Amino acid sequence: LPLCFPEKLWKMLESDQFRSIWWSEGGKCVAINKDLFEVEVLGRGVCQRVFNTQHIRSVIRQLNLYGFTKVQRDFQRSASLPEFLSEEAAASAHNQILYYYNPSFNRAHPWLLGTCKRR
Repeated sequence: LPLCFPEKLWKMLESDQFRSIWWSEGGKCVAINKDLFEVEVLGRGVCQRVFNTQHIRSVIRQLNLYGFTKVQRDFQRSASLPEFLSEEAAASAHNQILYYYNPSFNRAHPWLLGTCKRR
């Protein structure tokens, strides 16, 4: 049975395979380093294709379809030091970090994943 979009996203976040996507806000938000994500996840040479697309627009459309909302994060700082450091490093590299929030997509409450449905 193929995984639905939120399940794929969750697996990516929980694996240590990707540097372009991570939990933010203590597991309440998804952070995506746009430039790195395009190379690491969507790039042409990627052997394990997670999503059937090479375009970040398609991934963002999926996020929106599943009820994720874009969050502005320039004014807040992360609670945990490693999270803060990774975000600072990414930001200082002038990469665009995208933050998305969905109340049904929370690292501390994996059972909510089942309620994360496509609109």
